[in-house]
Amino acid sequence: MRVRTSRTTALLAGITLAGITLAGTACGGGGGGATPGGASPSAAPQSGPAGTLTIWTDDKRAPAMTAAGERFTKESGVTVKVQTVAGETRQADFVTASQGDKAPDLVMGAHDWIGNLVRNGVIDPIPMTADQTASFSPLAIKGVTFNGRVYGIPFAVENLVLFRNTDLAPQAPATFDDLVAAGKELKSAGKVSEVLAYPVGQNGDAYYAYPLYTSGGGYLFGQAANGDYEPADFGLAKPDAAKAMRNFAKYGEKGQGVLKRSIGTDNVAGVFTGKKSAFLVGGPWYISEIQKAGVPYDISPVPGFAGGRPAKPFVGVQALFVAAKGKNKALAQEFATTYFTQPDVAVAFYRADPRPPALKAAFDQVKASDKDLEKLLAAGEGGDIMPAIPAMNAVWDPWGKAIAAVVGGADPAATTVSAAKAIEAAIR
Repeated sequence: MRVRTSRTTALLAGITLAGITLAGTACGGGGGGATPGGASPSAAPQSGPAGTLTIWTDDKRAPAMTAAGERFTKESGVTVKVQTVAGETRQADFVTASQGDKAPDLVMGAHDWIGNLVRNGVIDPIPMTADQTASFSPLAIKGVTFNGRVYGIPFAVENLVLFRNTDLAPQAPATFDDLVAAGKELKSAGKVSEVLAYPVGQNGDAYYAYPLYTSGGGYLFGQAANGDYEPADFGLAKPDAAKAMRNFAKYGEKGQGVLKRSIGTDNVAGVFTGKKSAFLVGGPWYISEIQKAGVPYDISPVPGFAGGRPAKPFVGVQALFVAAKGKNKALAQEFATTYFTQPDVAVAFYRADPRPPALKAAFDQVKASDKDLEKLLAAGEGGDIMPAIPAMNAVWDPWGKAIAAVVGGADPAATTVSAAKAIEAAIR
């Protein structure tokens, strides 16, 4: 990794002159390299004393972050501690730790956390030059921008795609109707047992349902001219929402039986890797499992309904955030903007968890050896950045349960109205 000695030295000198003896603390602490650690809600990790940077991440990315931290330590003499915190609890644990003055200095997470984290005052904006923002994909920068300010350094983008077993389905279906027809033909021939591997689950999954919902004419939140989501324009409460939800009944258990509550995120990949279906709607997180199973596959966009609108997936961005309550905020900003934005660091995170890098230079380095990357990005073109507004937190559970109910045979109109009212009451 390239380092910028003069900038880091100047930063450390400035902090020392301000009365924080970073170098002395780091050397006296006896910590040299970064060390991964453990964490749990009952024993949340804490940031260290002055002269250290504590970073929260997940177990997959911890080795890559540890390597980046070790290089930062060699250059600056500052100890970097990398601690793993489960993704399911990291956001809530981070808010709690920040409120208790036990925040780490940096935390990795999804861009749609930003609205909630800003509302709670636990992350700071990240100053980036025009050249720095231009070095990332525009969609990634859009994802980490909230109220006109950048709040994260993006390192990966992700969205849903359609995987297909090329032995069973050589051609990508042009429409969802074509997909269903091909799946039914394979099922009738005894080659598969499921038309489609699409996660619904007992409680529904709004994230996976979104492409079909948008193709049916629905939307969640309106957008201002600058692209910001407007909570006051809530699409699930509009008449077109109920119309869009009818597709979940049409293809549900009392309809064509394509969508099933018995298939959820816990078993959907196995349906595809076990060759029980030729088609899987999923994201890049399933690629290693598919490759390990030896299933020949190709990637294309999730198709929309014939005569309908395009099926828009949510586009997510993984990012690094600077904690507002961290002990070494200036040094954390330096690590984020100077070290974390280096191409070799971004490539290391791609190697740890292969998703399209947000940094253009890193993407260019790895795309030649990974045939999937450009297809993954192409499938996300025209997608919607997942809303980072706090109101989105009120959407997931009621809407997911409404989708599951409609798939199971509940009335689409009444179920949609009920879910919309519950969400609006929570948003107000």
